[in-house]
Amino acid sequence: MRLRHIEIFQAIRQTGSISAAAQLLHVSQPAVTKVLQHAEQQLGFPLFLRVRGKLLATPEALELEREVDKVTESLQGVRRLAQSLRREPGHSLRIGATPALALSLLPPAIQQWTGQFPDIACELSSAHSRELMQNLLMREVDVALTLQLPDHPGLKAQALASGVLVALAPKGYWPEEDAGQPLPLMALAGAPLIGLSSADPLAARLDSYLEAVEPPPRVRIAVQTYSLARVMVESGAGVAVIDPFTALGASPTSTVIRPLAPPLPITLYAVTRATEPPPHTLHDLLEMFSQRAGEQLNNLNPA
Repeated sequence: MRLRHIEIFQAIRQTGSISAAAQLLHVSQPAVTKVLQHAEQQLGFPLFLRVRGKLLATPEALELEREVDKVTESLQGVRRLAQSLRREPGHSLRIGATPALALSLLPPAIQQWTGQFPDIACELSSAHSRELMQNLLMREVDVALTLQLPDHPGLKAQALASGVLVALAPKGYWPEEDAGQPLPLMALAGAPLIGLSSADPLAARLDSYLEAVEPPPRVRIAVQTYSLARVMVESGAGVAVIDPFTALGASPTSTVIRPLAPPLPITLYAVTRATEPPPHTLHDLLEMFSQRAGEQLNNLNPA
């Protein structure tokens, strides 16, 4: 199938008729019919059958659709990359961050940075670490903030701050005199733990950390973001082990934070492309991120 065949095929699948596909693609109805007939002639089998006035995909078309979707996704990636390459450098900065960092770290640092560089536009986005790395490689963002060290030769990481994972629990779950004190690992035995999705980069480390706990924590709720884990704790659903940046955003009237003992360290990374110099304004922004992160961690563990 040619690319034009694929385009017509998908338009018909989306709309269910020749006329609607023509409107979607801004071409004439005969043009769509002609391309469809040409595609079917080349393939040697029909792609659609007319049933009660509607076009229904044949079994062969449904099999083809799986591979067609892969081609379309690749083409969309080419278009996004081309759009990024047309972008004039130096006039904007695109920042991606994991959901936890986007909510806790970005707002104050970006406010400070835009005051220093008022003529440069700033575009913010939030995604999980794996998607952020792909966005960097596709030049859809200029820098990504994550708690995961990337494993790709085309990317480089700069450590901005280091901290430890913390336990967050509803107020009253621990004795009041223990608030802020390190939480022994075995204190999580049998605890109603809000788990992390297996797709989270820290989930495997946390699972290994908890292997020694007996009886193991009771995980009945699993979430994909630390922010959601924090909200679940605030609602009284259980205890969560999350990053300190997210934990500091929890309500102090309804939750208590305790660092783990032994500690489970984490690092905040700024990830950029290894094959090209970063935007000249990024250095100042990363310094602000590092400063803000350090301030937040000091609030968690004041000297």
